[in-house]
Amino acid sequence: MRDVELAGVHALQIERDPSQVTPYHFFEGVSKIRHLFAQLIRGESQNVALIPATSYGIATIANNLSLGAGDNIILTAGQFPSNVYTWRKMSETTGATIHTVAGNAENWTQKILEAINYRTAVVAMGSIHWADGSLFDLIEISQRAHDVGACFIVDGTQSIGAVPFDVQKIKPDALVCAGYKWLMGPYGTALLYMGDQFLDGTPLEEGWLARDGSENFENLMNYTDQYRPGAARFDRGQTNGFAQTAMLIKALEQLLEWEPNNIQAYCANLVDEFCPALRNHGYAVHNSNSPHLFGVGLPDNIDQMFIQRELVQRKVSVSVRGHGIRISPHVYNDHSDIGVLQDILLSTAR
Repeated sequence: MRDVELAGVHALQIERDPSQVTPYHFFEGVSKIRHLFAQLIRGESQNVALIPATSYGIATIANNLSLGAGDNIILTAGQFPSNVYTWRKMSETTGATIHTVAGNAENWTQKILEAINYRTAVVAMGSIHWADGSLFDLIEISQRAHDVGACFIVDGTQSIGAVPFDVQKIKPDALVCAGYKWLMGPYGTALLYMGDQFLDGTPLEEGWLARDGSENFENLMNYTDQYRPGAARFDRGQTNGFAQTAMLIKALEQLLEWEPNNIQAYCANLVDEFCPALRNHGYAVHNSNSPHLFGVGLPDNIDQMFIQRELVQRKVSVSVRGHGIRISPHVYNDHSDIGVLQDILLSTAR
């Protein structure tokens, strides 16, 4: 957003003159992000850490789990690799096995529930499926995971900001979310929500800002092994990247003003007639998708290369993945944008 861009520019102008930077600047913006994100997900600010990427958050969570041979880790087939590679490494080092659950938009939840058993130690998955927007019943999966004593870990990157998310209802043990997607913030930012059971855990880094009393610059040479209370111990080093912090604050403030449920309603209105029209022309569009991100399967007789050329020529930005398309409308789109995409797809199917 333009306001997000301007916030970054203003912060860089302050950073350009170090005499304007005070100890206050190292903590005030970071604290504000914790409160804003906690408000967005209906959680507590003390449980929020600022990190650089989803993979960093998943690694932090895994670093605070104890797994061994006989345990299993539940993943969903085709989920984003940031929430896969850490678990593969952990499987190698601990002897825990990975059980990858295959499903589709209609049966994902049931397949996952059936896979969870008393050997399951971790269920790690997206809030929705990143490839085609398939929805999961996170509340039901969370309950089943906790029933068997498993840790439920959610990557919310593909929906938080555009879809309401309530940690009090879903009860993830940990939640990680990149800032550059539906949070509409800058690249290189992410947020980690750690459940209370992790708040005495071990961070990946030993940054000075994460130490108790670090706001008192005069005492920094009085080294301490005590961390700041809450999830601040999990913060990345150089926590307050001044421009990134200012941009993420502005983005979160705007999302809270718009409210994710209104964003969902807006996107639903955009595609209300679009999806049925595609189905009538042989495209596969599942009903159990979110209107802000959904997959469209192409008919067998479609010239995929022609579609790609038309999309580029008419400046339509979607993700062509295999024999399908991932479409992600948002508030910066209107019905005329959807109309151009519909014209391309329907004219190709004739």
